[in-house]
Amino acid sequence: VQLQASGGGLVQAGGSLRLSCVASGSIFSINTMGWFRQAPGKQRELVAQITSSGSTTYADSAKGRFTISRGNAANTVYLQMNSLKQEDTAVYYCSLPPYDAWGQGTQVTVSS
Repeated sequence: VQLQASGGGLVQAGGSLRLSCVASGSIFSINTMGWFRQAPGKQRELVAQITSSGSTTYADSAKGRFTISRGNAANTVYLQMNSLKQEDTAVYYCSLPPYDAWGQGTQVTVSS
C-alpha cells in the first residue's frame, strides 16, 4: 500500500489547512481511513478516522476544529483543520487498518 499525504505547510495560529491523502497499491477494498500525527519527541497518535459509511471518530484535541471526509474515490481522504494551534504542529500521516503503512507524511507547522 502506498499513501501520499499532501497539503501541509506553515500557518499562523488560528488559521486553516486542508490535508489530502490518496491510497494506492494492492488494496482490495477500503473501509476505514485515518489521519495520524507525530510531533517531535512524541508518539504517533490518531487524530481522526472515517469509515466507508461516513462514521467518524476524533481525538479530543481535534473535536470541533478538524473534519475528516472521504473523496468521491474510495481511496481518498481529507482532513480540514481549522482554528489551528501551535500544539497541532506535527507530521501528519494518513493510513488504513491495520495502520502499519504510513508514507512520508506532510508537515504542518503552526506559528504564534
